[in-house]
Amino acid sequence: MNANGYRDYFKVLGVERGADADTIKKAFRRLARQYHPDVNPGDKSSEARFKEVSEAYEVLSDPDKRRRYEQFGQYWSQVGGPAGGGGPGMDVDFGRYGNFDDFINDLLGRFGGSGGAPGGFGFGSGFPGGFGGGFPGPGAATARGGAANLDAEASLNLTYSEAFRGCERTLAVNEERVQVRIPAGVKAGSRLRLKGKGNLQPGTGRRGDLYLQLQLQEHPVWKLDGDQLRAELPLSLDELALGGEVRVATPDGEAAVQVPPGMTLGRSLRLKGKGWPVKGGRGDLLLTPVLKLPEALSPEERSLLEQLRQARSADPRSGWIQAAKL
Repeated sequence: MNANGYRDYFKVLGVERGADADTIKKAFRRLARQYHPDVNPGDKSSEARFKEVSEAYEVLSDPDKRRRYEQFGQYWSQVGGPAGGGGPGMDVDFGRYGNFDDFINDLLGRFGGSGGAPGGFGFGSGFPGGFGGGFPGPGAATARGGAANLDAEASLNLTYSEAFRGCERTLAVNEERVQVRIPAGVKAGSRLRLKGKGNLQPGTGRRGDLYLQLQLQEHPVWKLDGDQLRAELPLSLDELALGGEVRVATPDGEAAVQVPPGMTLGRSLRLKGKGWPVKGGRGDLLLTPVLKLPEALSPEERSLLEQLRQARSADPRSGWIQAAKL
């Protein structure tokens, strides 16, 4: 419990804020067995922990209590509850149960059995691009003057293609379908504001904003470096040594690039205006050559390489061995 009396029941049970009823029940069973007084006779700290775990389950297993708890935090029991309802409490006569399973089953029945889906904001898995993470915990922040902060945050994962070209997503927010337009060229860490889609304050009609933190899924080829788009460019030994025109991939499709003779590994080819969308245009595309040897050599290739070895005029390690001495 923190200084203002708020208990994070999700942390008490060791579950995520969006945990479903089955996950919450399993967590409660495990912790209840661990801290049950019969398992820890005379241990006051275990008994206190047991009551705390039971209190958390009592609230989170009841759909209405959980909804009010997620929305109002420490004040949940004072808002919209049944008449005369106070905060949760645990008065348990452990001696009346013949065994632990009897106790657990009775307790689960008292608390509503299977529990229910969380109230407050939720995100439907039936829509593409589900959220990772969720909203801040109840009571986590207040605005100046003591008014509740009704803003909420969540993260949204995008593919490179969606971030590069822009897209539209239909999200399920608190049983409401929200159409979101993702502009082209967003990056990891970008923040979008959906005005009036945050938490609702009962009785006043006030509603905060929803802020989406955008994340990019990894891509097998492309890497974003500021406004520049980077990728490795596989080249054969003869292409590196002799240079010439090669076909390469860009976000817009294939393109022809001239590789200079004797291309040094680590040096990049720059394609101006072929990279990530930026304000007023496009960034650059940087292709860094890497040597790609064949998995198996044909007899002709092996013969030519043997001839190259015999005809080679320079030692590639000239001066390197001497310089490497310590």
